[in-house]
Amino acid sequence: MNWTPAFAGVTKSQGLSKDGKEREKGPKMLAPDNTPLPNEIIDDIIARHPDKTGDVLSVLEEIQQAHPLKYLPRETLDYVACRMGVSRSQVLSVATFYSFFNLAPQGRHTVTVCRGTACHTRGSKQLLDALKASAGFHEDDEAGSATSFTTPDFGMTIRTVACFGQCALAPVAAIDHEIYGHVSDFKLKKLVSAIDKGTAS
Repeated sequence: MNWTPAFAGVTKSQGLSKDGKEREKGPKMLAPDNTPLPNEIIDDIIARHPDKTGDVLSVLEEIQQAHPLKYLPRETLDYVACRMGVSRSQVLSVATFYSFFNLAPQGRHTVTVCRGTACHTRGSKQLLDALKASAGFHEDDEAGSATSFTTPDFGMTIRTVACFGQCALAPVAAIDHEIYGHVSDFKLKKLVSAIDKGTAS
């Protein structure tokens, strides 16, 4: 499979402009603000949770949801610890224990490929590799145990999951939490291309 989604993090040049500089292919996407939330917003969230110790989980959930890139910057974790009067280690332990918290910026869209046994035997690894390659990720980017990759323009995050529980539909993938079964190279290409145009269904 050889294709590139419109929001891929690696752009390809398309000739030269009149001043001799390379032109980028397609419109340049404006990425959301990759900075911590303003302290005033965090303060408002904390104020809604009077139990300073028991509400750390709820506070972090609301903060992540409020961030345009759906993640918890380290500065935010430090600020929450200070304002709630709990240790930084306690806040960090909550943020790292639950898998739904993100400590790195996430893309506007999320594509999740199942890596369970049934999906693996039906080609999910090949689907995943082609998807990552089209978004500009290479072998060097896969060092360690990373299971999430986000394009530099924050257009897309590629994730893996151990199992969706939909083995009869293998291979399975999800686009922004909507699950699709019997995914082929062509179908995945079509789905990923559609989400950037807002026509995925």
